[in-house]
Amino acid sequence: MEDIAAYFRKGDRLAQHLGIELLSVEQGSAQARMAVRDQHLNSLGTVHGGAIFALADYAFAAACNSYGTVAVAINVSISYVQAVTGGTLYADALETSRNPRLATYTVRVTDEPGQLVAIFQGMAYRKRDPLPM
Repeated sequence: MEDIAAYFRKGDRLAQHLGIELLSVEQGSAQARMAVRDQHLNSLGTVHGGAIFALADYAFAAACNSYGTVAVAINVSISYVQAVTGGTLYADALETSRNPRLATYTVRVTDEPGQLVAIFQGMAYRKRDPLPM
């Protein structure tokens, strides 16, 4: 799993730009975090939905590619349930179903005290190609 984690840590330039860190990857799951910085805030002073989405999507990508073969998103949705103004956000991606071609994941985004901030649902198309590590 460490080679897959290293692949995502090194290769995802948007995550690097946003300060998103991959904490762990196991088959079918991944955890990431993002310390909220000024650049993550919208005009209302809360964390921009795009920043929250990027955090959830990064954990989703790591989880669905955790088997070492290419998996790409074909449908995602997110529900924002609580505004956040600072601190650190965490994304916990968990596989809910998987077959040879499709897999589904739920990503829970929480704040430091563990309060739910957003729920992300994603479906990935699983290709046969190995990850280009």
